[in-house]
Amino acid sequence: MNTIPVPLPIRVMLVDDHPVMRVGLASVLSTSHRFDVIAQADDGQSAIDLYRQHLPDVVLLDVSMERMDGIDTLRRLRGEFPAARVLMLTSSEAPEDMGLAMEAGARGYLVKTVHHETLAAAIRAVHAGGLVDPPAGFVSSGKDSDPLSPREAEVLGLVRQGFSNAEIAALLGISERTARAHVSAILAALRAADRAQAVALGFELGILKPSKRSER
Repeated sequence: MNTIPVPLPIRVMLVDDHPVMRVGLASVLSTSHRFDVIAQADDGQSAIDLYRQHLPDVVLLDVSMERMDGIDTLRRLRGEFPAARVLMLTSSEAPEDMGLAMEAGARGYLVKTVHHETLAAAIRAVHAGGLVDPPAGFVSSGKDSDPLSPREAEVLGLVRQGFSNAEIAALLGISERTARAHVSAILAALRAADRAQAVALGFELGILKPSKRSER
C-alpha cells in the first residue's frame, strides 16, 4: 500500500526588532504543522547572517528597524541571494514604503493587523513562487488633480537644486530613507525615468517655477 507523502513544513525566518512581535508571530505560525520558524533576527545585518546560515524558504521582514531598515535589508539580501522570497510584514501603511519594497524585490506587502489566516495564505503563495497583491489603499496615494503632495513638491525643489537624498533629509529634518521614499514617489507620480526628467516635468507641469535672476 502506497503512503501519501506529507509535505515538508515551510521554513520561515522572522525579521523584526520588536521581540514581543516575533514571539507572538512565531507562536501563531508554530500552531500549524505547515510552518517551521527556523530563525529570528532583530536587525538587518543579523537577518543577512542568519539567511546565509539557514537559507529559509520565506522571510517575513519588517520595514522600520534600527541601524538598517527593512528596505535596505531587502536590497542587500536580494543582491546576495536573488532567489530569496521575502514577504514584508510591517506596521507602515505608507504607499511609498510599499512601492520601495516591491521595487526592491519583495513578493508581497502586508500590515501587521492582517488576520493570521491571510498571513498563512500569503506565506504559502510566496513559497510557491507567487506574488501577494497589496491591500486596498496602497496603490493610490489619494492624489487628485495635483500629481505631487506639498511635501513632494518641496522635495522636488531641492532635487532641482542638486541636493542628494542625504542632504535633503538633513535640510528637512527627516530620515534619509524617508527622503529616498519621497524621491521614488515623485518619480512614480510623474512617470519620470530619473531625477533630471522629474525636474523637467516639474517645470512643464508648473510645479517648479523658473528662478528670477536679478537685473544688474
